[in-house]
Amino acid sequence: MLFFLDLLSIFVFFQANKMFGTVVVGIGIAGSVRIRDILNPMPSSPSEHLKLFGFVSRRTLGNIDEVKQISLQDALGNKEIQAAIISTDNKSHEENVRMFLEAGKHVLVEYPMALSASTARELWEMAEHKGKILHVEHIELLTEEYKQLKKEVAGKELVKGTLHFTGGALDEERSGFPAFSGIARLTWLVDLFGDLTVTSATREEQKEKNYSKMTAHFQTENKKPLTWIEERGPGLRRDKKINFCFKSGCLENLPEAPRSAVGIFMQDQNLFAKKLLGQVSREELAAEKWRILRCLDLAEEIQQHCERPVKIHS
Repeated sequence: MLFFLDLLSIFVFFQANKMFGTVVVGIGIAGSVRIRDILNPMPSSPSEHLKLFGFVSRRTLGNIDEVKQISLQDALGNKEIQAAIISTDNKSHEENVRMFLEAGKHVLVEYPMALSASTARELWEMAEHKGKILHVEHIELLTEEYKQLKKEVAGKELVKGTLHFTGGALDEERSGFPAFSGIARLTWLVDLFGDLTVTSATREEQKEKNYSKMTAHFQTENKKPLTWIEERGPGLRRDKKINFCFKSGCLENLPEAPRSAVGIFMQDQNLFAKKLLGQVSREELAAEKWRILRCLDLAEEIQQHCERPVKIHS
């Protein structure tokens, strides 16, 4: 019995002091926030187990907040680096995730993890085969606004609903098709209402004005209609509008919610660190994997609908 307690004490001590050397890849807005949050973890949080070794960027930036820039090859080959945070543009996610998994590193990647569903499944299988954590950031589920919305929707019977997002124009070569670049909205719908079936999808484009409007129609498992509109163009204000109708009434405005004392990137970082420490249950991991891959399946199906040639009837 004493021997078992000694082993348990050693294990607890090891877990409490375990550190994961980490590198941030890509220094845009998100990458800069990642550096800040690793350098300033919440006291007594899982993020205290992340140690920043450096950052990788295509640009020559020198040091940032005394954090040194290192080459991609150094990041891949350094045995003291166990985890990588990928904050590059969307089209580069697949390549970077693949390289760091092949190098035996755990990976946190901003959404979408890839621009095709089949690639995403391949990467996930690679992570599982190598025994590594592949964590896909979905900060849209961590906002106080969304948490309050989920509480208000819980237990209500949907009749029909619409989620309409507007925002500035994106470079689709870097960000991907709107169903992928806007997958945060699709994630909301799946997280709120469960599995969905795509019934139709169309896209209106005015390329000379850099304007795009994608409209996707779904059915829930209970055959209730949902619509997602993703609209982008110069001068369009970033905004989300909802109209969710239930048997008990309609929600036509997002609920007001106070700002959290903990930022959404920090919340996400803590979740990644919890996974590294083995503090997330298999059931939670399986549910998250299903949601992420299912949303990518739906995004790909929406793209296929939108890119089908229009039939002309004579």
